[in-house]
Amino acid sequence: MRHARAVVIAFACAAPLAAQEPRSAAPFTLYVASEAGDMVTRIVVDTSGWRKVKEIPVGQLAIDLDGPHHVAVSPDGQRWYVSLAHGAPFGAVWQYATGSDSLLGRVRVGMFPTTIGISPDGAWAYVPNSDFHGDRGHANDVSVLYLLEMRSVVEIPTCDMPHGSRFNHAGTAVYIACMMSDELVEIDPSRLAIARRVALGGGDAASHAAHDAPAPAPTRPAPGAASSTLPGQNPECLTTFVSVSPDDRLIYLACSKSHEVQVRDARTLELVRRLPAGEGTYNVEPSPDGHWVLATNKKAQSVSVFDTRTWQEAARVATSKRIPHGIAFSPDGRYALVSVESVGSDPGAVDAIDLTTLRRVASLEIPYQPTGIAVKP
Repeated sequence: MRHARAVVIAFACAAPLAAQEPRSAAPFTLYVASEAGDMVTRIVVDTSGWRKVKEIPVGQLAIDLDGPHHVAVSPDGQRWYVSLAHGAPFGAVWQYATGSDSLLGRVRVGMFPTTIGISPDGAWAYVPNSDFHGDRGHANDVSVLYLLEMRSVVEIPTCDMPHGSRFNHAGTAVYIACMMSDELVEIDPSRLAIARRVALGGGDAASHAAHDAPAPAPTRPAPGAASSTLPGQNPECLTTFVSVSPDDRLIYLACSKSHEVQVRDARTLELVRRLPAGEGTYNVEPSPDGHWVLATNKKAQSVSVFDTRTWQEAARVATSKRIPHGIAFSPDGRYALVSVESVGSDPGAVDAIDLTTLRRVASLEIPYQPTGIAVKP
């Protein structure tokens, strides 16, 4: 059941505010991937504020975009990774050293890799191959990478258009958000095999209920099918991202079509509650202390901030640009850093939201459609 909101949502930044740059006594680094510019921008935050210190070119094709989509940092802070979605024809994951930003290795994955879910020990990554322009109605793969040798170990047929990927903090489960089959899949990393799956809405998750059974032939979409889908696909949730609470008890899923966050019990995968957010809910992340859950509303130019003590939307923060995308947090948990994609010639940005006031306090321009964002302490 949907839970009605009992409080009035505060819309942050309704009036102009003087910019207050994020600051930190313990310096940290942000990496931001620009999908339309084949580069990753390194940003440093310290006691003097924040500043761009380097733009790192990524990709191989000088005449075409390689499309870096997601960026992730190893738990020990020694490596950072970027997924290149537009390969020739396959995608890839590249590994860099933090500090020097020197390329250490790269490994080929599948068609249109999206997120990079890294294990707590930093040895493994699960990378969904979304295959955005392929035929629908079958199981796309998740590439399992051994990062210590930068090689692909296995590709697991998982679901139709897997997109989000996240380990739990114990390293005992990997969760995959499946867009077109409208389901959550749990992979057991000890067996490199699917352990469980659950439908998030209508869609065709039932076609994948038997893990080794072929999917049925696509059928015509039902009335009201999402305009972004192909024949045979009518997801109700259209999940794009998955994350896990700091205590591993809850799973959060962003539902882009139903404009909400689903909260599920990690033990049973059962639905606990629905959190109505803004249009086009795309990315969801809990704060390091678990107090807040943030969701970017890609079609509403805003970020929904939920208080996990009440499960109410405490604020809806307007972003500086039109299309908010990814979320990261400062190591001390004070700031949420949100990548915001550009439209046309307008540059994108990283917005800083102060979680003590639930207001956007600063914005830093980043060119060429910034998408993935990650923090290195």
